[in-house]
Amino acid sequence: MWSIAASWRKSTFWFGSSIGERTKTWTARDEPSVTVFHLLRHGEHVLRGRVLAGRTPGVGLSTIGRAEIAAVADRLAEEKIEALYSSPLQRTRETAEILARRLDLPVRCREDLLELDFGEWTGLTFDAVRADERWRLWSTCRSIASVPGGESMREVQERVVRALLELRQIHRDGTVLLVSHGDVIRAALLFALGMPLDFYSRIEVGLASLNTIQIDDHGIRLLAVNERPRISLP
Repeated sequence: MWSIAASWRKSTFWFGSSIGERTKTWTARDEPSVTVFHLLRHGEHVLRGRVLAGRTPGVGLSTIGRAEIAAVADRLAEEKIEALYSSPLQRTRETAEILARRLDLPVRCREDLLELDFGEWTGLTFDAVRADERWRLWSTCRSIASVPGGESMREVQERVVRALLELRQIHRDGTVLLVSHGDVIRAALLFALGMPLDFYSRIEVGLASLNTIQIDDHGIRLLAVNERPRISLP
């Protein structure tokens, strides 16, 4: 099985090394580098509150969702964003396209940013999901539970952390914007904090929220959580 810890050790010589080892590894060509990742949850979609959308195709943003993301785009225009990556689902693609126009960047889709696979629960009402006896284990023990016919939270965390480490190598000294989904972003934040997956509900990742992680030669650090846009609606 792929190991997050093993991949992290390979990604930076600072991790788990002594001062002497660091000195031997450093060369004149090496320079400190910092990669900042903005993890953005998509805006409100048209099925919000009605069913568990999951990976259902054809679920786009609502009017409110588009306004939320336009506000986020204005906020990010003040920064120098180097690259924009997105989950391939419609609601995340539409989110990324609004950002792309404002930031003048291409959108690159990545499967490892995809929504958690909700399996048998996809498309069901939330009352129907909560009535399933398997829901209780999923909602209280994310570290060991899996969605019936879908993914476990651990699998989600492994793929999103793998994506962060791969992108860290590509963008060694830049700011990267990732458009994804609530549970995927929570999994990344829990890794950054060194918290168990069972604590997922202690972190709020609202719709259209920015969550910021920094990875450098010393390790990983959480900079911001659940930064929500302020919008004025008619």
